[in-house]
Amino acid sequence: MPEWHQLGMACAPFCLLRLGRKFSSTEATRASVVATLKSSSKCPHDLKKGHALIIKSGSRCDDFVVGNFVASCGVLGLMDYAQEVFEEMPEPNGFVWNTMIRGFQRNGRPLDALVFFRRMRYVGLQPDRFTLPFVVRSSGGLLEAWCGKGFHGCVFKFGLEFDVFVQSSLVEMYVQFGDIGMARQVFNEMPERDSVAWTILIAGYVNRCGDMDAARRLFDQMPEKDIVVLNVMIGGYVKLGDMDAANEMFSKIATKDLLMCNTMMGGYVKNWDVGAAYRLFVEMTERDMVTWNTMIGGFIQTGRFKEATELFHRMQTENLRPNDVTIVGMLKACSQVGALDMGRWLHAYVDRNRYLGNVVVGTSLVDMYCKCGVLECAEQIFDQLHDKDVTAWNAMITGFAMHGKSVKALELFHQMQHKRIQPNEVTFVGVICSCTHGGLVDEGKQYFHSMVNEFGLTPQLEHYGCMVDLLGRAGLLEEAYDFIKGMPLAPHTGVWGALLGACKIHGNIELAECAIKHLIELDKEDGGYCAILSNIYAKAGRWDDVAKVRALMKERGIEKKPGCSSIEVDGKVHEFGVGDKTHPRSEEIYTMLKEISRRLTMHGYVARTSENAVEVCSSIDVHVQDRGSQGHQAMVYGEEAGLMMEVQIMAEDIVAKLTRARAKNSITDLPPSESEHRFSIHHSSNDNV
Repeated sequence: MPEWHQLGMACAPFCLLRLGRKFSSTEATRASVVATLKSSSKCPHDLKKGHALIIKSGSRCDDFVVGNFVASCGVLGLMDYAQEVFEEMPEPNGFVWNTMIRGFQRNGRPLDALVFFRRMRYVGLQPDRFTLPFVVRSSGGLLEAWCGKGFHGCVFKFGLEFDVFVQSSLVEMYVQFGDIGMARQVFNEMPERDSVAWTILIAGYVNRCGDMDAARRLFDQMPEKDIVVLNVMIGGYVKLGDMDAANEMFSKIATKDLLMCNTMMGGYVKNWDVGAAYRLFVEMTERDMVTWNTMIGGFIQTGRFKEATELFHRMQTENLRPNDVTIVGMLKACSQVGALDMGRWLHAYVDRNRYLGNVVVGTSLVDMYCKCGVLECAEQIFDQLHDKDVTAWNAMITGFAMHGKSVKALELFHQMQHKRIQPNEVTFVGVICSCTHGGLVDEGKQYFHSMVNEFGLTPQLEHYGCMVDLLGRAGLLEEAYDFIKGMPLAPHTGVWGALLGACKIHGNIELAECAIKHLIELDKEDGGYCAILSNIYAKAGRWDDVAKVRALMKERGIEKKPGCSSIEVDGKVHEFGVGDKTHPRSEEIYTMLKEISRRLTMHGYVARTSENAVEVCSSIDVHVQDRGSQGHQAMVYGEEAGLMMEVQIMAEDIVAKLTRARAKNSITDLPPSESEHRFSIHHSSNDNV
């Protein structure tokens, strides 16, 4: 009689009828119980109903019924429940034993699988081709080579050395041990090899050895290549950063699955080729959360926060719910561009979906509010977090430090120690920065030395840069320079840049020239440092030296990298650069800026001219502008254009509200004085602002 599982559990009784077999009521009950177990393999509650049916039908000793129950428990990860039922059987057959061993192995309990194998041998049952593969894999999971070699001997003892399934398991076991040579030997001795054996060995070369050349040679010999082995090869090339080889193989595949496309997209992002990643994203007919998160993360990684925000909105329009990875990525983007409205929306989403229990999400919210300047909200969320790790403490300490709340930052650091949270290198960056903003020079020195003496941490370049900034801002420029000379590490641009910034504050030209010399050697492309030196010369009235800087920049082809400012309006991020006119509403923005500048001049405003702004244009030409004397003809900076954008849209919003209110003959949206005042900004170019 054919087994029920060969006929299909759900329709087993009907299959027998169609075969013309007359089955007893016991057989019908047996088929009904097994069919119920198969249908309940996705829900523990239904599985308990199946167990009750087994007891009610008197099938507790039926090997086939109990074996199917154990299999369902294995799918749900309830192997302890399966063992309880198994122990009630007087003499389970090999099928039940095999199912128990397989369940333990697949649920990550290899030791229990080996214990059951030993019990099986103790009761006199001989393992078969369905027993040994899972026993062999269990020994591989324990990484016990001596045990695995013993089971290799059992394969010959029980006459299974020519079984493809068993031999493939041996190859996998030796790959897990890292013994790729023995795995290759077993593979070579196989009289017949299936695609599983080929894929296991190729994956061993890729993941265990990183030997893509050997993997490629074996791949080329493989008679039939399926999508699994193609994913292994492409994943290997991506892991090694060889995107040319990955692209070559990827382009030749006719049918690409979702995993393969996600792997390629991740490779592009890892290698900073976000353009290629987005082209693949657009071409994909199927996308999952990994796809969207990878693409959003790629935009954030390369500083393209506007595109990341737009893609996030697009994801929502396609009825995809963001997960914690998406939320963390978008909160990072909000932190970078100061998109507070979007950050608040994400906060509300986190509350609605109860993500705040996730410390990573909570820490990202703290960081976002800190960087957007809303310390009250950041502190409130920080206090609500349970099981705060060092990263959460660092985010709050750094937030206080960057906003000049030195006392609070240091108090929090002491609370952290009281809670027995071990600080790390990032913690001390925040602590020393808080001392810098609070002018606490002696305290900063003490914390710096305590890193080594008390906490056993090795100061990194970032810590040395913070110390130079601490000393420099306090006017201790010579001490800062001596500190740099005594560093055990070679100073990077951050260290010399901190000294240059201090020289700009205190007008120390000699040390500024020394810092510039080292900065140009370290970063020959960035002209921002030369612009700072030019400002220092201009402030001191040394115009000949300003000209020399100009000549030096032309000679070496150094260009100041243009800055960029962004502003969030109605959930959309707008970006502006120096003199930028690419925004679709740039004409209105510039008109308003000119008008405000004109009216400020009329009311007697005079710009600060103690320091002249030295702008380095794209043509490498340096010109000195007195922004006060030039009025509205001075170069427009990104933050000014962004502010005008916000004022423009605010005015339009007020006008819309007034229009709706007047249509109803009742102004109720805003107080009349406030409404009329804002209304005049939008409509008038001659009246007082």
